[in-house]
This record gives sequence, C-alpha cells and structure tokens, in this order.
Amino acid sequence: MSDGAAIWTDAMITAALAAIDPVAAPVLLRAGAGPVREQWLELLRELMPDTTAVRKLPPSISDDRLLGGLDLAATLQAGRPVLQRGLLAEADGGVLIAVMAERMAPSTTAHLCVALDTGAVRIERDGMSLHAPARFGVIALDEGLGDERVAPALADRLACHLDLGTVARADLGESLFKPSDIAAAHALLPQVRLSDQAIGALTTTACALGIDSLRAPLLACRVARLAAALDGETDVAEPHIACAARLVLAPRATRLPATEDDTENNESPEPQNDPAESEDDNRGDDGPLEDRVLEAAQAAIPADLLKRLQDERTMRARSPSAGRQGTAQKAPKRGRPIGSRRGEWRAGARLNVLETLRAAAPWQPLRRRTQPAGKSGRLIVHKDDIRITRFKQRSGTTTIFVVDASGSSALQRLAEVKGAVELLLAECYIRRDEVALIAFRGNSAELLLPPTRSLTRAKRSLAGLPGGGGTPLSAAIFAATELALAVKAKGQAPTIVLMTDGRANVARDGGGRSEAEAEALVAAKQLALTGIPVVLVDSSPRPQDKAAQLASAMQARYVALPHADATRLSQAVMAQAGRG
Repeated sequence: MSDGAAIWTDAMITAALAAIDPVAAPVLLRAGAGPVREQWLELLRELMPDTTAVRKLPPSISDDRLLGGLDLAATLQAGRPVLQRGLLAEADGGVLIAVMAERMAPSTTAHLCVALDTGAVRIERDGMSLHAPARFGVIALDEGLGDERVAPALADRLACHLDLGTVARADLGESLFKPSDIAAAHALLPQVRLSDQAIGALTTTACALGIDSLRAPLLACRVARLAAALDGETDVAEPHIACAARLVLAPRATRLPATEDDTENNESPEPQNDPAESEDDNRGDDGPLEDRVLEAAQAAIPADLLKRLQDERTMRARSPSAGRQGTAQKAPKRGRPIGSRRGEWRAGARLNVLETLRAAAPWQPLRRRTQPAGKSGRLIVHKDDIRITRFKQRSGTTTIFVVDASGSSALQRLAEVKGAVELLLAECYIRRDEVALIAFRGNSAELLLPPTRSLTRAKRSLAGLPGGGGTPLSAAIFAATELALAVKAKGQAPTIVLMTDGRANVARDGGGRSEAEAEALVAAKQLALTGIPVVLVDSSPRPQDKAAQLASAMQARYVALPHADATRLSQAVMAQAGRG
C-alpha cells in the first residue's frame, strides 16, 4: 500500500469516528480545496445521521452572529427587545465546518474554544443575558500555505489531525464503513470500557513523544473508545489504542522517542525476574503494551519531523496585519465619515438612523398591507434596511532608522548616510510620523532614540553618532525587529530603514565573519516573517551583492545610495510603508 493510500485509509477511519460522536472526535483537516478534500467531506456527510445539522463557520464572522445578541430589525418591528441566537447555539447537536480556519480571527477562535470547553454559550450585553447549550463537533479546514497554521489553542482541542496534502485521486478507495455501522457503534458506545492499562499506555506514549498538553491523552482515550465501538467491541483492545495513538498523538509529536541505544547506558542493573513469571507476562505479545503503542505512533510520525521542528524554532509565525501599513484604514466608529453601508448593527458599529429610515421609507405602503390590524401606524423596518456608518482614519507610522556606524562604513560614507537620514527625518517630520534611531558598531546595537516626533532630538542623536569598530549586523536586525513589533503592538505602523553595506563580521556570540553572515541571514528571514516593511539602503560606494542578498532575504526594497537622492529615498520609504 502506498503512503497516500495508507493516509486515505486513516482518513476514512477518522470520518467514521467523527460520525459516531462529533463532539468526542473533532477533526483538523489540512488540505487544499480539491477533489480529495471534497471526497472526504462527502464521505463524512454520508456516514452522519440525517438528523445531524452541518453548518459552515466563515473566518470573518461577526461576534453578534457567532454568539447572538439584540436583533435590531425585529426589536424595531416588535417594539420590545428581541434576542437572536448565534451560530454556536444554533449548531448545538450538530457539526460546524470552519472554512479557512487558519485565517480565523483571534476573538472568534477564543469564543469557539470556550464553547468547546464548556458546551455552552453565555453572553451579557445590550442589557440582556443569554445562556444556551452549544455542544457540537468541529471540522476545521486548514488551507494555509507555508507557515500558516490554525491557532494552537484551537488545534489543541481537535482530536484527530489529518494531512491530505500527499493524497492523490488515485489513492481514493471505496468507503470502509456504512451508515448502519455508524448507527450500531453509536448505540454500543455507552457500554465500551477503557482499562487503566490502556490509559497508561496512551499517557506514556504522549510523554515519550514530547506532548506537553493534557488534552492530547484525554482525546486519545475518547478516540480509542470510538474505535472499539466501531469494531463492535465493548472492551478497548490494543488495535484501538494503536489507532488512537496514530490519529491523535503522532501528529502532535515534538520529538522522536528515545531508542534503546540512547537509554541502555543510562539504565541501572535490575534484578532478574523469575523466568516463569516473565514467560507468563509476555506470552502472546512482543513486549509491554506501552512499547507497542509507541511503535504504532512512531510509524505515523512524518519522516522530516526533526527538520520541521528545527525550522519552527528558528522562525516565528507570520503575524496577521490589520491593514495596509501607514495608510487610511477602515474604522468602526472613529475617523472621518465616508458614507454608509448595508450591514448588521453590532458592538463596535454605529447605526446611521437617517439612512436606515431613508432605506425603509419607500417600502412602508407595501409592508403595511401585510401587517395585522392595529399596527398600521408603526414604522416597519426590516433587516435589509439597516445602514451602518463607515469611517476612515489614518494610522500613525513610526520609521525606525538603523544606521551602520562600523569601521567599514565610517571609512567610506558615514557622513553621506547621516545626511540622507537627516533628509528622511525632515520628510517624516512633515508627515508628523514618529522616528526612532538604532546605531550598530563594535559588537552590539544601541537604541539611541526611542520613537519620538522631535526632529531636534533625532538630529542631535544622529550628529553625536561615532564611527568605527566591527559590523554586528545580526544584532542590529534583531534589535530593529523587536522595536518594530513593540511599535506594532501599540497600534502604530512601523517601517524599518536599514542603511548598511551588508558586510557583517561580528556575530552576537563573538564569532567571526562566516558566522556573522549566516546569523545575519537568519535574522533577515525572521524579520521577513513579521511582514514589517523594510527599506535597505546600500551605503557602499558601489552596490554590493551581499547587501542585495540581505534585502532579498528580508523581502525589503533595495535602494543603492550612490544613485539615490533625498527624493528617491523618501519615495522608497513612503512606498514601502504603503503611502506611495
């Protein structure tokens, strides 16, 4: 059996387990849109009972639609507060399919996690209280590319993790189960027993794979019971435990289990047991249950696990941006009004009463004809009439200048670099943007000027900048990244202007040129993952390949200072910040 066919077999088993009890076996499905994913979803729908409602959860859903709240149109029509149930409450007893779950808003993820933990939805707002049961299953569809992943908090609460990226259409086989099998397993599930030995085997396997979440072995125990019920058994046996380890624990592994070669030298001598007892204990198996379950889980671990883990340690996940950097952004209720739009009235939005009445007015004669007697004089407002005021506000920009003051730069063009920075500072002052200044030389980078609007302070710090020493380029990039992330956390839009010749020769641990260049490239790639705009100004007398390579690694706009005047530098900075 090919690897793709084996993965598809596990996918069919996962669909059957989720159909038996979606609440106990929620699924994280990593696959792009295509026939393979659609085939799995269709299989899931066929196995589920007809009474199970399946709803879609879009990533951009509003909190009012998700949790529930005041129904404005119904309230205006009835003349009294009318509550509406949210999607989580409506999904009680059914299944939610989270489309593009990797792009789900953090607030939506938080509300969904709370509902999965408590099985209920509770809101207190608009002067009303709403509490409704919300026990449902979740099928999270992860369509992310590269490092895009579903939020760890949500992924931790989903039992089975499937990756169908390597499954081809030729690997798709006929279904292994029928709806009658699911119905029989659902009826048998309350009678299935899980022994302490099985719980210990799954817990030991989770520890050996480096899984630090307590939910993982708990979810594995639930999946093992479902697997036993699917086989028509009332006792959880070894194949069911191995199935749970393969579907739940293996995808969560953070390390490979230690081998005998790694542990045989650390084991202390143990007294020999009675041969008869040993023969009785191991009769009919190849060792302890924990070892066999661990082997089953280890066989399902991706071969490139260690490389993937190393990449995850050295690179941060891409942080989502709220909008274009330093540009006019849409705002819910602050800024300059720019008209109205049709939408739902919810927290954070401002109702445009005049436009709402204007939209409802032409329909009043027609609507009054359908109204009961005695209500003809009341204004009838429908949901489609509601208009929300739109606003636009400009986000502030902080330009972080990172200046190379090392010996190589000082001997060549530090004076010209200072002049270019002063011209850019003047442009930032005209735009009322904040500026910050980081200088690097010797073996470290120093923040000379925190973000400020004072042009005088910026020029004074720049004028007193000495030159000489090594080029700790990686330290400068890390310092600029840290400052830019702090600025971004305060709601500002940071832009980094790095002025250097790109010739790093001092690593953060004191290493030489080769280590410094490699470390600078790593720092540049990490900066690129943040999505922060960067302009790299090559301060060499002649453009250098190393500076261009560094700009490419950090996905920066590359500008050669010998061919750039103040106007071009200013245009490059503004264009990279989203102003151009």
